[in-house]
This record gives sequence, C-alpha cells and structure tokens, in this order.
Amino acid sequence: MNSRFISILTSLFLVAGIANAQQKSPLKIYISVDMEGIGGIGTSKMVTSSGKDYEEGRKLMTDEVNAVVEAIFLHGPAEIVVNDSHGDMQNLLHTKLDPRTQYIQGNIKPLGMVEGLDETFDGVIFLGYHARAGTEDGFLAHTGSGTVKGLWINGTEVGEGGLNAHFAGAMNVPVILASGDLVFTRQINKLIQVRTVSTKVAVGTRSAKLRHPEAVITDLKEQVRLALNELDKTKPLNVKSPITVRMRLQDIEHADVAMSLPAMKRIDGYTIEFTAPTMDVAYRLVRVIYKNLTW
Repeated sequence: MNSRFISILTSLFLVAGIANAQQKSPLKIYISVDMEGIGGIGTSKMVTSSGKDYEEGRKLMTDEVNAVVEAIFLHGPAEIVVNDSHGDMQNLLHTKLDPRTQYIQGNIKPLGMVEGLDETFDGVIFLGYHARAGTEDGFLAHTGSGTVKGLWINGTEVGEGGLNAHFAGAMNVPVILASGDLVFTRQINKLIQVRTVSTKVAVGTRSAKLRHPEAVITDLKEQVRLALNELDKTKPLNVKSPITVRMRLQDIEHADVAMSLPAMKRIDGYTIEFTAPTMDVAYRLVRVIYKNLTW
C-alpha cells in the first residue's frame, strides 16, 4: 500500500469523522415564553398572580413549554434555555419543566424577555406572545408595560415580539416559531417569515374565543418539527446599526423624566427618540424606560 493511498484514506476518515461530529452536535434553542398568548388563557385574571385560575394558567404555560421541548428532542440532541418572560417572570412551574431544560427566572435582569440570548444559539422560539399596544382585536395587547403606547425600531412599529425579533436578528439568530393570539401571529409575519401557531381569537381586548389546549399543543409539536427540518434555510431578521428607537409614552410626565437619559430627543409631548450603536444597547434602554416609568 503506497504512501499516497494511505494519505488519501486518512483524509477520508478525518472528513467522515468531522462530518459525524458535526451531525451529532446538539442544537442550541432559546425559548422565550410569555403568558397572554398561551392556549387556554382567555381572561386577564389567568395571567395575574392574585387572579382566579392563575394556577391553571401556570400549568397551561408549563405544558406548552414541555410539549415544545419534547418535539425538539424528538428531532435530535439539543441544549435548551427557557426564559420566563411574563410579569414578574416567575410563572412557570419550574419543578414540572422537562429536566433537560435550563430555566431563567425573575424579572430583575437587564435584557428581560431575551435575557441569555446570544449568537451561540441556532434558533429562537416565542411562546404565548400577544399583539402590540393599541392593537384593535388583540387579546390583552400591550408593549412592555402600560407606559408604552407605541414603539418603533428603525422606523418599523413593533410590539414585544417585534422588539425581540430585532434583538435575535442582531445576534444573527433566526426566530423559527412564534405562537399567540391570531392578531399577534399576523403582526409577527409582517415583520419576518416564521412558522406560527394561533392559540385564540380575541373578542374585544379582554375576552377570547379559545382553541382547546390539546389542539394547540398538537400544532406546536408539528410546527416545531417542520421548523427544525428547515432550520438550515431559515434566515434571521436583518438588523442594521445604529438603531433608532422611538417611543410614545402614556403621559407627558413620563416623557419629561425619560429626557433625563443621555442623547434623548423629544419628538412631541408624548414621544421620545434615541439612537443606539447596537441593538443590545437599544434594548437595555427601552427596558429601563418602560420598567421604571410606571407610576
């Protein structure tokens, strides 16, 4: 056996070994889970800790996460981070979560709904999301808090889903699945092409016609399967820096206080604007404004 043949054979084994290692490398998936858009939740009392049936809402929320996690592992090995993204951000029944997940709990975190998301992830999933502030026929529609009445990123109006999709895009990570009320799914699809699951149709803003939670879970599992099968073709949102953020606030006094922040520009009595060098910086400032201007 001559040396050239041995060299070629060795190279082939090396290539095969690398390909096999790459094939077995676990996917890294990030799940941000809100509550208003979870299947089976149809009143504001179900998403408030003091409300009737809140414990049932927590269970429904946990069940959806576990269903999605199960579908991801059916696809293959994975590392999954779940970020509780509703209210005080300690809603999921974390001892009932699939033990293969890592769980981020608590709302004192700089990046809120996208805490822990970085460029190392292969895909992002939004569960239980809702339409943006001021949306007609959006179930419990809001953006961040009642303080924010409108939010624009580089001239595009967004809600929480759109804001978080911009952050993911800036990290070069695609959003692969988004679930929530029907209006939310329509809004997110205007911004990005993503697989969606509609969990309910709003009846006004505080009531909803619900799909059965089991039907929602069936759809979520199927859409996860399809999303992961086409992951190599899915593109992240293209986000260009610098980032210009415009926010319309509830009260003139809120805008007055926001003007204390550096580089803030006043557009009108209720509206402020700033430019940030990156989406990371922009997101942190947005969160400071809506989390702290709450009186």
